Amino acid sequence: MQKKAYLVLENGSVYAGYGFGAEVPEIKDLAPGKGMAFGELVFNTGMSGYHEILTDPSYTGQIVTMTYPHIGNYGCEDIWSENGPEDESRKDVKVSAFVVRDLYDGPVPEGRITLSEYLSRNGICGITGIDTRKLTIALRDEGSCNAVIVRSAGASLEEDELKAVLDYLKSLPSMEGQNLIGGVGTGETVTIEGGGTHVALLDCGIKANIIRELKQRGCKISLLPSNASLAEIEKLGPDGLFLSNGPGDPGVLKAQVELAKSVIGKMPVVGICLGHQILGQAIGSDTFKMKFGHHGCNHPVRDEETGRVFVTSQNHGFAVKEESLPEGVTVRFRNANDGSVEGLEWKEKDLLCVQFHPEAAPGPVDSSWIFDAFLDVVNKKDKE
Repeated sequence: MQKKAYLVLENGSVYAGYGFGAEVPEIKDLAPGKGMAFGELVFNTGMSGYHEILTDPSYTGQIVTMTYPHIGNYGCEDIWSENGPEDESRKDVKVSAFVVRDLYDGPVPEGRITLSEYLSRNGICGITGIDTRKLTIALRDEGSCNAVIVRSAGASLEEDELKAVLDYLKSLPSMEGQNLIGGVGTGETVTIEGGGTHVALLDCGIKANIIRELKQRGCKISLLPSNASLAEIEKLGPDGLFLSNGPGDPGVLKAQVELAKSVIGKMPVVGICLGHQILGQAIGSDTFKMKFGHHGCNHPVRDEETGRVFVTSQNHGFAVKEESLPEGVTVRFRNANDGSVEGLEWKEKDLLCVQFHPEAAPGPVDSSWIFDAFLDVVNKKDKE
């Protein structure tokens, strides 16, 4: 455990606790680009799966608060990481910082390291000992906001220090308008061999378990950079295009939306999370920033075709607007809590996409069948 630290929100709220992981930066060092523990503050309702959450590229630019109070009791192990295919050049932890109520600091199973040590190795700090229930209620009522974790030079946070922190937070951009996919995902085309369906996978920050699910189904995967062109995709001759999850605001991804527009109707296309949002825009809808988003592994989704409700893993702060969907496109899946769009289907154009995460890392496996549904869409033309 380190010295006293403070989680400061842009609205002036301060939560005092103690740092863990990498050393919490001092207020005097506040400056963009200096590794400060700042980002959009969100809460995750999962009871476990913190390692997968920490390494999920979709959390880039965010500080994650765990609502479950006791975190870290089973340690960390690299094989759980979700930051894409095995590639040591990628930084493991994607979150900006981590917030927990009670950090476990006891022994962990052999072969694993503690949560604090894992964060320290990756240069990410955390804060423990704060009232995460109070914080979560505040985020639920007021919405997600920018925040930063800092240390004071003295025994307490002085008024002039707080002013400096708030001035710093005011200078930072909100999540709206940020294109963050350039800092995640592959930089060159990677081929993952398989004898079955050939999927061109646009990597905007792919999670490892998505690739595992496709490999388990025998797919050949061509993993492409997020700025890949239609010509590059067509040259590979895939059976279909898969758009991955990823971080940031989908509304600014003009190149990816235009790519999707050019593909729809030419070949089958499927997507998850950010990929779903890109496809939503490509067919004529818009996206919007949610108040506090959906982050956790206990979100109920209803299949509008069958009426079945299943529990899903989710991580998104933006959603697709339903009002401007074109004729022929149906809302296949809907959030059972707030009614938001959780998936689209356009049978005539061989398109299917979901907002939730069927790869379930972390989360329940209720929706793993979606990968089979994806491949049914991709292989549809071969069956005709």
